[in-house]
Amino acid sequence: MKFTFRRPPAHGFTLIEVLVALGIVAIALLAGSQATGALVRNGARQSEVMLAHLCAENALVAVRLSRQMPAIGESVQGCEQASERFDLTLVVRPTPNPSFRRVDAQVRSRSGPVLRLSTIVGRS
Repeated sequence: MKFTFRRPPAHGFTLIEVLVALGIVAIALLAGSQATGALVRNGARQSEVMLAHLCAENALVAVRLSRQMPAIGESVQGCEQASERFDLTLVVRPTPNPSFRRVDAQVRSRSGPVLRLSTIVGRS
C-alpha cells in the first residue's frame, strides 16, 4: 500500500498579502494625519484673521467717529486681541475729491501680513 500525504488547504494570509494590507493602511493613516494637520492650520489661520479683522475694524471705526478729516500719512500702533499681539498700520491717502480720504488699515502678526481693510472717510 502506498500512502500519499495530502496537505490540508492553507488557512490565513501570505506574507505578501499582509505587507500589501499594511502598506494600504499606512498610506490611509498618512493621508488622514495630513488632512488633520491641514484642518488645524486652517483653524488657527481663521482665528488669526478674525482677531486681525477686529483690530482693523476698531481702528477704522475710531477714524470715522473722530468727526474730523484724518491727516495724510502713516501711523503704526499695537493692537492686542485675545492675548494675540498685532501691529496695525493706518495709511491715509488723498483721493481725487478733496472732501474724501482713503484710509487703509493693514494688520501684521509675527508671521507676516494678515489682513488689509480700506475705507473712505468724508468731511462731517
